Amino acid sequence: MTNLEIIKSTYEGKTSEENGKNLAKHVAKNISWTEAKGFPYAGTYIGLESVTENVFKRLGSEWIDYKFLPEDYIANENKVVAYGTYSGTYKKTNKYFEARVAHIWKLNNGKIVSFEQFVDSKLVDEVIR
Repeated sequence: MTNLEIIKSTYEGKTSEENGKNLAKHVAKNISWTEAKGFPYAGTYIGLESVTENVFKRLGSEWIDYKFLPEDYIANENKVVAYGTYSGTYKKTNKYFEARVAHIWKLNNGKIVSFEQFVDSKLVDEVIR
């Protein structure tokens, strides 16, 4: 698989479970995962277990139909950028949002070694307050 195909497989599976399995299959053991400052889950997490606990489980439990809809991808030798739109409804406030987002993925020998999120976190903050 190319790096672009690897990253696409983490977004474009038939279910979010399939996307998660594809991520787990291709992630480096010590992946560095950075959620943007101002985002509810801001910080850098090391390893898939930490990312799962601090990001994915919270997204799954605190939101209704939270998703990222990729618009397109840009790829070079060891980086892939996915950009598009986040959307979802925050359970506690029942408020819906949409925000533009970009994800920068870095890969080494077919393994994802880092992820960095860029998002308009003000739009997310407005629905959780």
